[in-house]
Order: sequence, then structure tokens, then C-alpha cells
Amino acid sequence: MHIHPLITDSATLANLCHRLAQADFVTVDTEFMRESTYYPELCLIQIADVNEAAAIDPKAPGLDMTPLLELMVNNEDVLKVFHAGGQDLEIVYNLTGKTPHPLFDTQVAAMALGQGEQIGYSNLVDSWLGIQIDKGARFTDWARRPLDARQIEYAIGDVTHLAAIFPKMLERLRKTGRGAWLDQEMERLGDPANYANDPDVAWKRVRVSGRKPDMLGRLKAIARWRELEAQAKDLPRGRIVKDETLGDLASHPPRKQADLARVRGLSATWAGNDIGARLMAAIEGATPLDGDELPPRDDRKPGLGKEGSLVADLLKLLLKIRSRDIDIASKLLARSDELEALAAGVRTGLPMLEGWRYDQFGRDAVDLVEGRLAFAVINGRLKMTRTEEEVA
Repeated sequence: MHIHPLITDSATLANLCHRLAQADFVTVDTEFMRESTYYPELCLIQIADVNEAAAIDPKAPGLDMTPLLELMVNNEDVLKVFHAGGQDLEIVYNLTGKTPHPLFDTQVAAMALGQGEQIGYSNLVDSWLGIQIDKGARFTDWARRPLDARQIEYAIGDVTHLAAIFPKMLERLRKTGRGAWLDQEMERLGDPANYANDPDVAWKRVRVSGRKPDMLGRLKAIARWRELEAQAKDLPRGRIVKDETLGDLASHPPRKQADLARVRGLSATWAGNDIGARLMAAIEGATPLDGDELPPRDDRKPGLGKEGSLVADLLKLLLKIRSRDIDIASKLLARSDELEALAAGVRTGLPMLEGWRYDQFGRDAVDLVEGRLAFAVINGRLKMTRTEEEVA
């Protein structure tokens, strides 16, 4: 594979992207910093196909990244392969308003192949290629220039190894018949709504106790205010106001701006400055949350009494057994909240009751809840068995 020098000019990047646009797939990774910003600061992009690989410096003066972004979001003929690509997709979304498509995530695929729920990149490379990655450059400050040869070599390795792994992984998925299992997961991962950071739904990320409409209405208003402040200043949300303080403000709203001086987690200067005034305006303009926006009641296990909780526990045991038997990460089959909903009587709208998940797990889960399936120990191994009524 040909490894290019660091790309810093538009003509070289355009020529690279023209060639890569003819490939069946490209592997992609990014290096970024986000400790002190709201938006991740893109510092390096690595891309490869089976023939060539390059690192691209998005900080290079005058670099036109349009050909690369066009390849990412508007070329449907080239598959984009990532590993644990959520943050990479977020970066592309921030730049274009779109996500890469079509896409493939090797961490998700590894779940379908029994390699655990969140296998790291170095372990993936070791298991598929037998290569031990030198992690010496992983704590690089990628925003600092110049980058040395060792740092660039480390970064490009993230896509060259992936270009070797992906065809092997694809072949195994074809042999096991599990490739189709991943279609829904890849579409979910690539849904642009995951990366939109809509200020109107920011309140749903803040954990608070209570369901009073007036309190939640204030939380919605001030969480929206914080999101807009963080975006405008390009600062992490917590640098504006921490979640705990938002919860306190929603539960015990100050009556006037001067009271902000006594709120734990806020600077006393907010009692008289502009940001404090904007916060008070958000609090004073809040309206009670509409009934259709209220979150469902959370009694730890929604809709479950003691018996229902036991049923949910049995479903979790069934999930563990089935995941072991078919060698797949349990998270890919079903989530805990789905199991609890099934135990509470829900029979529609659950992913595990659709498609391949239903065939591999959901059908048996329903049978267990409805008494047609039971646990048994056979030859020292815990298995499932049909009840006598079901056999009859």
C-alpha cells in the first residue's frame, strides 16, 4: 500500500479523492480535540483504500476539503468504513449537515461476530491481523503543529489496518449469514438526528427527579438556553452551567437576578452581568411542559411489580444464554429496557420483536413470558426447553 506524505494542499487532496471515488470502500478515521470546545476541533483526517492511504491536515491554510466531504456524504457508490465511528460521524455532520452514507462500523460488526460489545481498535487489530499497535502517540495534542513523522504514521495506521481487516470481516459475515443483521444498526448509526444537538431536546439529557410540568418546563427552557450559549461561545456545556446546577435552578428557581449570587455552581457575578440576565429571562419565560412531552413514569422498572421484575430478570438470563449459544454480543440482540417492557406486557414497537432479532431471540422471549418456555439443566449446561403444554 502506498502511504502519501501529509496532504496540505487542495490539488493533491482533489486528486486523491478522485481516485478514491473509484474504490469499493474507503476506511476513515479522524483525530480531534474537544476538551475545551463545544464542537470537536478537527485536527487530522485519515483515509485509505486497498491501494493507498493518506493523512489530511484540515488546519492547512487554504485547504479546500470539498472533494473529501463530497466523497463522504454524496457518493453512494463508495462504502465508508469506520471503527466506533460515532464521533467521526458527528464531525462530518457538523461540517456538512449530513452523515457519511453508505457506512459500515467494524465495532458493531464485531458484536455480530461474538467479539464483545465494545471491542477497542487495538484489540480488533490484534485479533484479526496479529499486530500489536504501538500506543505511544495516542495522547498526542493533535491541534499542535507541526506533527512529527511518528505521529502521522500512528494516525495512518488506524486506516491501513482497517483496510486489511474489513474484507476479512465481510467474508466472515457472509459465511455466517449475519451481514443482513447489521443493516438496521448501520442505518441507526448514520441517522443525522443523532448528531443534530437540537436545543429543544437538550433537557432530556439532564437527570432530575420528579415529573412536575412546571419544573420540567423550566428545565427545558434553561437547558435550551445553555445549549445556545455553549454553541455560540464554542464551549463545553459544563463550562456554562453544570447539569446539577441546571436541576437546582429548575427545582428552586430564583425570583430575581440578584438571587443567582446564592446559587451553588454559579459565579456571584451572575447576579449583575449579561449572562445572568439571559438565564433569568429563560427562567421567567418558561412554561409548564405539555402532557405529551412528559417522560414516562420511572419506577425503576416501568409498569413492573415485584413479579414483573422477576420476569425481567428471567429474560435477562435468557438473553445471556442465547448470546452465548449463537456467539453474539447481547447488546445487539436486546436492551434491558426492552426486556422490562416485554415483561410489563408490551408486544409492539420493540426492536427485538422484529426481523432477525425476533427469529434469534424475540420469539423465545415471548414464549418464556407466556409460559411456553422454561429453563432446564441438561448435561450440566443451562438451556431452554419447551413446556409440556407447548409440546402437547
